[in-house]
Amino acid sequence: MMSKVIFYKNTADRRKTRVRAKLARIGMRPRLTVFRSNAHIFAQIVDDKKAVTLVALVDSKIGKDLEPAPKELSKGLKTAYLLGEALAKAGIKKGVKEVFFDRGEYLYHGRIKALADGARAGGLVF
Repeated sequence: MMSKVIFYKNTADRRKTRVRAKLARIGMRPRLTVFRSNAHIFAQIVDDKKAVTLVALVDSKIGKDLEPAPKELSKGLKTAYLLGEALAKAGIKKGVKEVFFDRGEYLYHGRIKALADGARAGGLVF
């Protein structure tokens, strides 16, 4: 019998492989990558053609003067939503309008989904 930790790791690896395979099929658009820790969420827009990071933001660095998120979101979700909006605005300033959302091994749920919704609301298309 497989332990829960090994099962979760194998499942996460398969999920990550599926996401990266889809990226290879879609083509070379900049990708919006997400990393989630217990305390923070990091997001960046990477251009793989030029091998350069165009925009990178972390939730602790976004300003307090941004527009408020919808009230039904909890604190972590609000922060992720605002991070997505700020990332979209910074990406559009750099000339990026279409991206591939690379969620990596994370399920499209919770803070990851809130970040994606914020990025879409900010003007990014994916």
